[in-house]
Amino acid sequence: MSKYYLAIDIGASSGRHMLGSMVDGKMQLEEVYRFANGMVDKNGTLCWDPEALFSEIKIGFKKCKEIGKIPSFMAVDTWGVDFVLLDVDGYILGEAVGYRDNRNIGMDKKVYEIISEEDLYARTGIEKMIFNTVYQLMAVKEQNPEHLEKAESFLMTPDYLTFLLTGVKKNEYTIATTGQLVNVETDDWDYELIEMLGYPKRIFGSLSMPGSLAGEFNKQLQEEVGFNCQVIAGTSHDTASAVLAVPEGDQKGIYLSSGTWSLMGIERDEADTSLASMEASFTNEGGYDHRYRYHRNIMGLWMIQSVKKEFTEELSYAEICRRAAKESISSLVDCNDASFMAPKSMIQAVQEFCRKTNQDVPETVGELAAVIYNSLASCYRDTVLEIERITGRSYDTIYVVGGGANAGYLNELTAKYTGKKVSAGPIEATAIGNIIVQMLYDGVFADLNQARDCVKKSFDISTY
Repeated sequence: MSKYYLAIDIGASSGRHMLGSMVDGKMQLEEVYRFANGMVDKNGTLCWDPEALFSEIKIGFKKCKEIGKIPSFMAVDTWGVDFVLLDVDGYILGEAVGYRDNRNIGMDKKVYEIISEEDLYARTGIEKMIFNTVYQLMAVKEQNPEHLEKAESFLMTPDYLTFLLTGVKKNEYTIATTGQLVNVETDDWDYELIEMLGYPKRIFGSLSMPGSLAGEFNKQLQEEVGFNCQVIAGTSHDTASAVLAVPEGDQKGIYLSSGTWSLMGIERDEADTSLASMEASFTNEGGYDHRYRYHRNIMGLWMIQSVKKEFTEELSYAEICRRAAKESISSLVDCNDASFMAPKSMIQAVQEFCRKTNQDVPETVGELAAVIYNSLASCYRDTVLEIERITGRSYDTIYVVGGGANAGYLNELTAKYTGKKVSAGPIEATAIGNIIVQMLYDGVFADLNQARDCVKKSFDISTY
């Protein structure tokens, strides 16, 4: 009888329950349940609805029970930087505000009145993004100080969902590092920094490394869903999970975790917190077994997802790519320009950027898609060159994992622009990485290298 491992993988637009098992030495995946997610506008503030997410999680559990595939272990992963503050009774203070909300505007300047951008990077190794937790907390301090005063606990999004499952408050390391409040020297909260910024030190619990046991379902949940399960605090940041599914690890190539965001970089044993690294816009996020994910955050497929919603025609991504491939427009945009973060119209944002930079303005579906896909590939090329310059090494292969591994046209452009071999797959990298950590905890694999060998044998990989 198979043993099942459940990955609950929640992204910015959807979540899913993925069951993993081992059959004849290969890992098998099965999607059990999928649900929608997204920020909602609450009186002018963009918020997540964690209670709705938890309801969807429970529905997925019941689906597992219905099909007779009850997981022995499970773990949750989500996007980074977002958090909740809990009162003494475990209830959320205020709202679960999303990272795209405009409350963060100007909070960097408030932080830099206390610590310089250079010193903040030197301590944390994290690239400045205006939505990082360090700036979001400054927004709370400035706009809702009573929430910090009443707070008893600080939990990142997957930590909070784990708390709802188990009743255990656990701060997991990989998700914590995304917020720019973890010290690279200690691999723990930078409590000195936290106190400097005026955030209450008491609310930050000790960090747990990925792959530790959080607990089991609380009694109420057991009764509601009809079974119990061991809950692992895995690699709770979705990118940390996705990188574990790269079929060749140990610094053999450049990874590209391709989805709503593109995260492009390498695995390293030590962080690079130099000024040169900061100026090149690289971040050092914590990974499994004290590794660092040294990469750039690039806007990613969010741009093509956004324009697709605006097209009057109902088009598949395959059709959009087909039309893009026929176009000869040479205009390029800076994918990381702030105008593409959350525009009312992505089409207008792309057109306006081209107009301001005296380039041909895309008008048709094909032209818009061609500009975006070529711009992404151009950005990937620039990132590869920077990685090789900083590390003094040359890399032969780019390993594309995640949903973008299915974007054949973009992968072809990436190979063309970078001059590198592109290995695309597995597509379900985040769920696979989530499950790998559970299996490592359960002793299925001796180490990460063995797990990655299994990924290579178990899933389709395409080359370009």
